[in-house]
Amino acid sequence: MVRIENLDMVFNRGTPDENHALKNVRLTVQAGDFITLIGSNGAGKSTLYNAIAGTYLPTAGRILVRDEETERDITREAEYKRARYIGRIFQNPLLGTAGKMSLEHNMMICHKKGYKGLRISLNQKMRDYFRENLRTLGMGLENRLNDNVELFSGGQRQALTLLMTVMSKPALLLLDEHTAALDPRNAEMIMDLTLRFAADYRLTVMMITHNMAHALEAGNRLLMMDGGEIILDIDAAEKAKLSTGDIVQRFKDIKNRELANDEMLLG
Repeated sequence: MVRIENLDMVFNRGTPDENHALKNVRLTVQAGDFITLIGSNGAGKSTLYNAIAGTYLPTAGRILVRDEETERDITREAEYKRARYIGRIFQNPLLGTAGKMSLEHNMMICHKKGYKGLRISLNQKMRDYFRENLRTLGMGLENRLNDNVELFSGGQRQALTLLMTVMSKPALLLLDEHTAALDPRNAEMIMDLTLRFAADYRLTVMMITHNMAHALEAGNRLLMMDGGEIILDIDAAEKAKLSTGDIVQRFKDIKNRELANDEMLLG
């Protein structure tokens, strides 16, 4: 699905503030992978996402995407073009929806993504389609199509963002700590929806998390980053045998120092 070759990202090169955020990153993401991605703050996780999504252009290296039998280089492709097939959900539940717009208009904008022009009309058939999908959330939002999204709770807005992103059928879904800003009950609800949608829609997912339990329990593969590098790549069979303590020990063995993020251990 995605192949990353020798990716480097250097900010403020040649200045006292130079930051080598990604260092020769190599990664292959297979169709159907659910990859959990962990690492301390500053490890390079969000920078990697920004490179994949096209927010930042890398200093060196290539990003390739396979579509059926064709592999194409998207390293310099504009972010808005990649948004047609790469979905991304952020930590802040307010970022994925337009609060001053109605629920049905939020869903319509998302539904139009990838179409040339905006000629698809909001009609009764479309509203019925939206209601049918909203029922899968179990929140009663199918009865609130005319309400502005700013009236919804953070958990409802993040669930809505997740649903709309899934409905747009992304080739790759990037989850950037998408449960971290929610209370524990809503965080578990969003996590349950994520796993259900990933299975039902056969999504390819990369999920950054500071919750070590989620990282170990979810998906078929676990990556750990540190200092702009991928230092661990663990498959499902090996991951099933590991505990949080095992991951911490692996980090110490590789880096010869303690893991400096207590949030990862307590999540």
